[in-house]
Parts: sequence; C-alpha cells; structure tokens
Amino acid sequence: MKMMLLNFTGVYREQGFLDWLLAQPGTDFCEVNLSEVEGTNCYCDPAAIEEIGERLPAPLPAVRWIDSGDYHYMSYLLAMEEKAPFHLLLLDNHPDDQEPALGDVLSCGGWVSRLRKDSAILRDVLTIGPEGCAADIPQAWLADRKGERVYLSIDKDIMDRDWARTDWSQGAYSLSQVEAMVERVLGSMDVIAIDICGELTESKGALPEDYSINLQTNIDLYKFISNHLK
Repeated sequence: MKMMLLNFTGVYREQGFLDWLLAQPGTDFCEVNLSEVEGTNCYCDPAAIEEIGERLPAPLPAVRWIDSGDYHYMSYLLAMEEKAPFHLLLLDNHPDDQEPALGDVLSCGGWVSRLRKDSAILRDVLTIGPEGCAADIPQAWLADRKGERVYLSIDKDIMDRDWARTDWSQGAYSLSQVEAMVERVLGSMDVIAIDICGELTESKGALPEDYSINLQTNIDLYKFISNHLK
C-alpha cells in the first residue's frame, strides 16, 4: 500500500508521525514538500493550484495524508484526477460545501461544492457527521452502490478530543466508530482512495498532549488502513 504525505506545515514531523513511518519496515510512502508554495492557507489560489499539481507524484498513491483541515481543499484537487465515475464519502464535522466568499476561489470550506460543479463524473456525495447530515452510513446507500467506486475523505475533526485535536470545532465520534464506518465501506464498495486531514500545528497552539493524541490516532489509522486496503 503506497501512501503520500503532503507537507504544508511540517506537522507530521513535529508530532513524530514521519519518524514513526520511517521506522516501520517495508513502509512505502512519499513526502511531498509544499511548505514553500504561497497562497495555500485555507484558500488555494490559481498559481498555487498549478504549482501543487506539478509537485504531486504520478500515479497518485491511494492513501493521502493532507496535513491540517486548513488544506482539506486538496481532496478536490486529488479527486479531480479521477478518470472514471465515483462517489464521495466525507466523514467530517463540517459539510465543506459553502459557496466561496472571495469569488470562485478554492477553499477548505467550499471544496465539496466546487467538486459538485466541476466534476462530470462525480455521482453523489454522502456526508457523515455535521448537524443535519446522516449520523452513520445508511445501509441502503451502500447496498445501492455495491461494488461501485468511492473516494473516502476523513477529517479527524469528526472525532472528539479524546481521539483528535484540531483547530476547528469537533464532533463526538470515537476512533472505533470512524473505523467501523470505513470497514463497512471497504466491505461493500471499491475504495479508490482515502485521504485524511485534521492535524493541529504549533502555529495554531498545539501542545505536547495534542501532538501525542494526534500521533496515536494517526498510527492507529495507518495500521487499520494497512490491514484493510491492499
């Protein structure tokens, strides 16, 4: 299973996840340094989109760690690379479907709305977590799409503070609840990619306890995904 770490803030090194990965025998991952790309914090301007595209590896790894929730718009850029019809399953405490406040600018809070508009092959979007959305994946949704392609995007802010520390408002899910939902999808649909965001950086006030909790959850998610996605 090949993975990709997107380095916008250096948080994976700060919290120890990068060193942990390097210590695992046989781990196959690449780190993409995007820390010097301007115009990326919460909003991604056209010049940054072009530069990011030039730095991403080809083919794209199936598992993508994309830094803090401020860069969740990367899910749009990565999903737009798909060539065949797919569904989007979003596990998040926010729907990320706001209309842009600054014109048609790609943002962490509006990437889902933009994906709906720009992708001719996106079949539908199921969002789990935010108020007004489903609290779990409906069995009928899975049954109707059995065997079909799905892109899975996870923002760790869907979890409570026992499992994740983020710089956005958080939900009340446990890690085991998130993993149970992912396992159900993996058992029913063709998961083409999984991306994960929701880190807390030093610049946003991360303390050693925050790093420790996020590191352990990242390790657990890595092991879970490695065991289920080949």
